[in-house]
Amino acid sequence: MPTTLNPYLGFRDNAREAMTFYHSVFGGDLTLSTFGEFHASEDPAEADKIMHGMVTAPGGLVLMGADTPNSMDYSPGSTISISLSGDDEAELRGYWDKLSGDGGTVTVPLEPAPWGDVFGMCTDRFGTSWLVNVNGAGEAAPAS
Repeated sequence: MPTTLNPYLGFRDNAREAMTFYHSVFGGDLTLSTFGEFHASEDPAEADKIMHGMVTAPGGLVLMGADTPNSMDYSPGSTISISLSGDDEAELRGYWDKLSGDGGTVTVPLEPAPWGDVFGMCTDRFGTSWLVNVNGAGEAAPAS
């Protein structure tokens, strides 16, 4: 198996809700494992929290996330963004609509960019920043 690099998001008490939301956006399979299932916490309040969640979507997209244990510091921030890019404008616009809607915030509208692609930035309702780039979608058609 080749080495892969996947985003892994940290949450505080809402990983189940967030991963279920991302599953609704990207489809595919959702797996959720709790701290209680793996006896990974001695704190009974953490038994139902998500120790590991993973969305495995068609086309090879994988997104992981978990609740941060109460004993660990949790400082949500804006230092990481997740980028979605490709050629399928309809697919990417579908992701965009779901991520930026329902409590999300558009920071840069999804529209033609100076470099010839369609690009936008948004923050979903869980505070995760997303960049969406449709390759070459903004290019003018060649003259005949």
